Amino acid sequence: MKFDYLGRAWAENKSLLVFISLMFVFRSAIADWNEVPTGSMKPTIIEGDRILVNKMAYDLRVPFTHVSLYKRADPERGDIIVFDSEAAGKRLVKRVVGMPGDSVAMRNNTLLINDVPVASKLSAMRGASDGSLADERAELMENLLGVEHRIWIKTEGSVLSSFAPTIVPPGFYLALGDNRDNSADSRVIGLVPRTEIVGRTRSLVISLNYDNYYLPRASRYLQVL
Repeated sequence: MKFDYLGRAWAENKSLLVFISLMFVFRSAIADWNEVPTGSMKPTIIEGDRILVNKMAYDLRVPFTHVSLYKRADPERGDIIVFDSEAAGKRLVKRVVGMPGDSVAMRNNTLLINDVPVASKLSAMRGASDGSLADERAELMENLLGVEHRIWIKTEGSVLSSFAPTIVPPGFYLALGDNRDNSADSRVIGLVPRTEIVGRTRSLVISLNYDNYYLPRASRYLQVL
């Protein structure tokens, strides 16, 4: 009787179960969306954003694992990567700054790649919500050796504003958040192993405003990052 019941249940729900299984495989190995709960990638990505993650950007993987069946490409400088950080114990979203073989340093929030300062120009000044100067931020347009993107830095700086030259070894990447003084990135968790990278994002799907009943932000919908 038990096997008859299971057989009937399978026959009645086979299409649904196959669809659900394929959906999980698709999200695991091909593409998925990720919620971004923190502001470490501001102003590019903000709290509440849902980003589309291309999990085939770099590798074809065994579903539900990090095992690569075929390497399609390596991350490039400026890519926004999604990776499962063992050091942080969670999935993170950061921007690739240092490539294997690079020497990367930071002096007062100015990046140096192979001893060459990375060009940036001021876009705007943003004061703190309470009017204090301690959290005053400058928004800069940084030219990451050909990849232009916006970053935030505190005008007063922070303990993250400088670090000594670091040589990136093969199989690793140096990744930073665009919110430079408020990001637990390679300056905190160390270099990112190639094997931890699960995909790349270039698209914002939708953004939910946590401070307004989780309603979608009309200005942040289907955007290229």
